Amino acid sequence: MDLYKLIQHLKAEKEELERVIALMEELQGAVGRCIPPASGSGQRRGRKSMGPEERQDVSERMKKYWASWRKSV
Repeated sequence: MDLYKLIQHLKAEKEELERVIALMEELQGAVGRCIPPASGSGQRRGRKSMGPEERQDVSERMKKYWASWRKSV
């Protein structure tokens, strides 16, 4: 195989790889819009955290709830 043909073959492989990489990046972008980002990306999943005032409100509400539950049992 002469050097010219080898270079042409490698260039063709390079172009094919670049095309495949571009398609994969495009797919990754499309999937990224559909699926929430992985953990560590700054967005939290699940329940939101409560502030101290909200936590105190919940605490008082639950104390009343359990006190009424104990009275009924």
